[in-house]
Amino acid sequence: MTTTDVRPGVHPPQPTADSSGDRGNRGSRLSDKSFIFFLLLPGLVLLLAIVLYPLVRSLVSAFFKESLIYPGMTFVGFDNILDALGDDFAPLLGQTLIFTIGSTVLSFVLGMALALVLNQSFRGRGVLRGAFLIPWLVPGVVVSFLWMWIFDGNYGVLNGVLQQLHLIDHPIAWLFNTDAARGALIIAKSWNSFPWMMVMLLAGLQTVPVELHEAAAMDGAGSIRRFFTVTWPHVRGIAGLVVLLEFIWNFQHFDTIFVLTGGGPAGTTQTFATEVYDTAFKGYDLGHAGALGLLWMVLLMILVVVYVTFSERGEKSATAEKSERAVKKEKTR
Repeated sequence: MTTTDVRPGVHPPQPTADSSGDRGNRGSRLSDKSFIFFLLLPGLVLLLAIVLYPLVRSLVSAFFKESLIYPGMTFVGFDNILDALGDDFAPLLGQTLIFTIGSTVLSFVLGMALALVLNQSFRGRGVLRGAFLIPWLVPGVVVSFLWMWIFDGNYGVLNGVLQQLHLIDHPIAWLFNTDAARGALIIAKSWNSFPWMMVMLLAGLQTVPVELHEAAAMDGAGSIRRFFTVTWPHVRGIAGLVVLLEFIWNFQHFDTIFVLTGGGPAGTTQTFATEVYDTAFKGYDLGHAGALGLLWMVLLMILVVVYVTFSERGEKSATAEKSERAVKKEKTR
């Protein structure tokens, strides 16, 4: 047996921070920056592989003559862009705006109307809120096939109902008429997207103080006047953001148009999304498709700038309103 020397003034050796165990633990630790980098790495790889590389590759194609049939690329400068800005660009932009504005306005009107109704207190309100979300949960392709069945000229539900009501004598080929096909696209897209606008607007309506409505009602204001003087000023900001977002999404929408009409009849329902697809994979002209995509992206960037500017103004106004309320509370104390 060994004994420890405990002579006065002599202390036993203490373990130091440079022991091998501690050095091993410190060596295996990651710094905060390295840990953040490893967390971001999978997302960055996917972003580069799925988004950035195809985007840059398509933009580069806008300056080359390139085909899916023949190999090779020939630099042509701005020729593809000038061709894309030719006689067909204005009608294509107009058709895109008809679909975008129509589906955005109809979705907003339906969403606002239902949000106002569901903001009231009545039995079954929760069930209706959940039921109206169903169109939003259905995939866009399924929605397109559903409305194709409804508008079909041979066995469509719409023709059957109208004939039963004796409103028409024979079936109508709705999707082969320009105005009817555009209306069908707007209805189908609005039915699919109005629920999310309803949810956002309903959330805004629930922030309106009930006391303001009660005071306006005591002053003799009716429902319409209360909406424009009390409700709308409180939800105007969120309504603007919702409309801008829906406009941007509709401006680049593809699946409903591709499935329901395919751009027909005679190309009168073509939008930028379907025209880029048809030019690249049906016309095999990657250069012209890249030029259209470049112009389309420029227009989308303008919309994004408008959205960011509008959202920043909304945040500043909300902050100013909160500060004004805080000052008023302090003064009333």
